[in-house]
Amino acid sequence: MKTLVVAATKAEVAFFYQHFNLPEGDFIESKNFDLLITGVGMVATAFSLGQYLTPNKYDLVINVGIAGCFDRNIKLGSLLNISEDIFAELGAENGDDFLTITDLGFGENQFKAKSKKIIDLPSVKSITVNCVTGSEKSIRNLKKRINPTSESMEGAAVFYACKRQNIDCLQIRSVSNYVEPRNKENWEIGLAIRNLNEWMISFISEMN
Repeated sequence: MKTLVVAATKAEVAFFYQHFNLPEGDFIESKNFDLLITGVGMVATAFSLGQYLTPNKYDLVINVGIAGCFDRNIKLGSLLNISEDIFAELGAENGDDFLTITDLGFGENQFKAKSKKIIDLPSVKSITVNCVTGSEKSIRNLKKRINPTSESMEGAAVFYACKRQNIDCLQIRSVSNYVEPRNKENWEIGLAIRNLNEWMISFISEMN
């Protein structure tokens, strides 16, 4: 049994590839861990995990990537342990109110990390979205309804898949930008990726 590392894009784990001399490819098997590149978004993530997530092969899945952050007290480039992730848009509008899929009685929209490993990083709540938040109105609504710390486009889908397969799962995100009206000049993607990869390399190396 070993660990499956899951990321949306190769760019987010570029230094990880280099450090472990991994070959090109979206699914790479090695002695102590496998690496899966799913593509961006919850649909691509769910499809890829459906192909490769095997309960009797993996005892831990770790989802990694960059993320937007709602909390400006958290510095760009900071690493976060996502302890809880929520499908923010899965449900129905009821006038000005929002009904989650749980409210509607059709399933779950909220999932938690599950692992015996202690992660020495701030634990926060995140949301998973199809549309990255970029307007003051949307920001206000999300803060009022959920009050998340961060957002990604994949995290809750990984938690969902792991829960269905009863596999332990962690999610580590590196803050690349604040959630605000879209302004790429304020982003720190390079810093976020470097910090994320340094953590990943150390984490995987210590496990082996």
